Amino acid sequence: MNINIRLILSSLLFAGGLAGFYFLYEQPTVVRVLVLLGATGLAAQVFSKTLQGQEIIEFINNAVTEGKKVVWPTRRETFQMTLIVIILVTIMAIFLGFVDVGFSYIINLLLGRG
Repeated sequence: MNINIRLILSSLLFAGGLAGFYFLYEQPTVVRVLVLLGATGLAAQVFSKTLQGQEIIEFINNAVTEGKKVVWPTRRETFQMTLIVIILVTIMAIFLGFVDVGFSYIINLLLGRG
């Protein structure tokens, strides 16, 4: 029951922040954004104490850990791969252009226009 109360409270805090942002339309934007951020921050704090919040935090931590294990390509490797992609795209564009012209010629012959 305690978890459900926390989920409901965090949802209400978030909804209250959104409502405050829109109901305070006459106030400066800075005030409206601060109200939204404050309510969202409180909602996040309450949500982080629930089981679902803990699972999300654990997932994000695992994703960050895996992201740190990634071996990023060097500048030279990135340049080489980009150059290869540009060359292959150019070759395919030329090939498809020839195919298009060929099919257009064949269709014009079949329809008696050529």
